[in-house]
Amino acid sequence: MTADMLRIPFQTEDFPAGTVSNGASELSVTWDDILWAAVTVGRPNRHYVFRHGDASTYEAVFRWSMVRMALEQSSSWAYRLRRTNAAKTLDPTEKGAVNYFLGMTLCKLFASKLLNTPWLLHLDVFRPALNAILTRRSRPDLVGKENNTNRWHAFECKGRLSPPDVRVRRKAKDQAMQIVSVSGSSCCLHIAAITHFRSDTLQFYWSDPPPTERNPVEVPAQPGAWRHYYSPLVHVITDANQAGVFLKDVNTFVAIRGLDLEVSIHPTVARLLFRGEWDAAKRAAEEAAAEFAEARYHPDGLLIKAGETWHQRFEDVSQIEG
Repeated sequence: MTADMLRIPFQTEDFPAGTVSNGASELSVTWDDILWAAVTVGRPNRHYVFRHGDASTYEAVFRWSMVRMALEQSSSWAYRLRRTNAAKTLDPTEKGAVNYFLGMTLCKLFASKLLNTPWLLHLDVFRPALNAILTRRSRPDLVGKENNTNRWHAFECKGRLSPPDVRVRRKAKDQAMQIVSVSGSSCCLHIAAITHFRSDTLQFYWSDPPPTERNPVEVPAQPGAWRHYYSPLVHVITDANQAGVFLKDVNTFVAIRGLDLEVSIHPTVARLLFRGEWDAAKRAAEEAAAEFAEARYHPDGLLIKAGETWHQRFEDVSQIEG
């Protein structure tokens, strides 16, 4: 295992044979993986936070900044992720928002790594066709499509400061079981995913409870839905006037000012994304899976590189001032 590799402890329950082995294990990831998951996980934040104009660039920076504020290594060689002192001092409402976002990010990361399901969208993306249904409080957060198949999965994501008790796990399971199909395809897995901390160390729990027929929701196809997935990163590059460099060269990166990270889009999907052909880019990415893997891109054709400061612990400002 390389020095930049991190390990996240996790617990798996009730998954069927042939998916993920039940029991305790660890997932090996990098900061690059986490930052990719953070910027692509499915919630269309700008519809709720930035209501005037196209603020996708701010959304991407906001997501990465939230991860940087909340998580750190105790040293550049530590392999666990821990909660920062800055995250500990937030008020309860702020902690709830940060934990919810971390819950979605970790769910995305685990779904991609262990279920071959990198394509996660928030259920609110489908709001135009599901407005009445989305008024229910009991519903999952995300739906995800398995790569190169028609299999969809439903995910309820939660974030907690401490390990989830039986009540929290049961509520998450109940919400995960509400979705029965997406775009006419039956959901195969209905996953309750809970990100939490144990002694300030980041951990993950997920479960695939047996499905029920209670309050079923059928999610229809939504043209252009993948715009919500790709647009934050596309607009970061567009705002930097760097779109043209991605149309020919693999492993061309654009630096994100102030965050010590770089982003790249594989030319196979870049030319489609910069023309706003979101669904075509999604299809092209699935067809180029082997090519992306060889070039070390994620299955969606995106790649993010974290700089050295992501491996360093924050300085204790109180000690410096004292």
